[in-house]
Amino acid sequence: MNELHVEGLTKSYGAGEPVLRGLELTVPAGTLAAVLGPSGCGKTTMLRVVAGFLRADAGTVRLGDRLLNGPGVHVPPERRRIGIVPQEGALFPHLSVARNVAFGLTGADRGERRRTTDEMLELVGLTGYGDRMPHELSGGQQQRVALARALAPRPRLVLLDEPFNALDSALRAGVRADVRSALRATGATAVLVTHDQQEALSTADLVAVVRDGRVAQCATPQDLYRHPADPWIAGFVGDAVLLPGTVDVDSGDTARTALGAVPLAAPPGGPRAGTVLLRPEQLRLTGEDSVGAVSGTVTDVSYYGHDAMVTVTVDGHDTPIGIRVAGPIRVRPGEQTGVRVEGEAGFHS
Repeated sequence: MNELHVEGLTKSYGAGEPVLRGLELTVPAGTLAAVLGPSGCGKTTMLRVVAGFLRADAGTVRLGDRLLNGPGVHVPPERRRIGIVPQEGALFPHLSVARNVAFGLTGADRGERRRTTDEMLELVGLTGYGDRMPHELSGGQQQRVALARALAPRPRLVLLDEPFNALDSALRAGVRADVRSALRATGATAVLVTHDQQEALSTADLVAVVRDGRVAQCATPQDLYRHPADPWIAGFVGDAVLLPGTVDVDSGDTARTALGAVPLAAPPGGPRAGTVLLRPEQLRLTGEDSVGAVSGTVTDVSYYGHDAMVTVTVDGHDTPIGIRVAGPIRVRPGEQTGVRVEGEAGFHS
């Protein structure tokens, strides 16, 4: 099996502070995992250690039952059976598309190389492009060729290092979907390193959020978004409404906030005062006198086409609150409105 296990990974550069601080990560076989985090958190360093380009100071990397990094062990990159898809494709400019894809097929005869190349180009939707040169392709096509090249030797693991950064937003979503489909078609285990939250949540089966050289939380995209481990993660993976709250002593399953009494998804067993977490789509604009609503003032409206973010200030909370609204926008800055909570909130003490 091609399950990836990273345990206790530590890495420093020179005498500086460690970039990786005992990082732990498990990626099940056949899973596409996104490693998500802000710049400088250690995600790219982790990828380079797994690929074999860097030696770890401590910790182990296993791929299936094979130890790649550990005490006294450092398998060279070329012997790890790991495919790499770098930023901007990094194709060989003097080789045709077909020769780029076949580059890693050493030891195969000409017929096998041709069959594998054709199969990989069909897989990434580029049948008939084999004779073209890289400069004749669009950026998205170049990234798909880079993926075909990485998959051609049948690697045990594919590492994708922020491969969509150079693409414009209109092209990025389509190429991401093509890459995900190709990886699933081959059953490859893959790790996507990114700082783009939308990319991680929409593309991966599993998302690991890295903070200060450690995995702060690893979960499915839905669980990560709905049940973040702490307020920082909540704000990092999406828009979050964070409110001071006090758990109702009598019920134990609601919290008193500036938006009124809010039901909690998991009543806390510890301290009663903490932070209540809501998502902007859980808030509704209503009439000021609507039952269960609190009164507020609209301070801003940002329109995005498919929806809008309406910012409202309410009494008892200094920070403006973002409310995601679908459909026509019927409020303007300066107007009074009601705000009501729908659904359950998270609670962090």
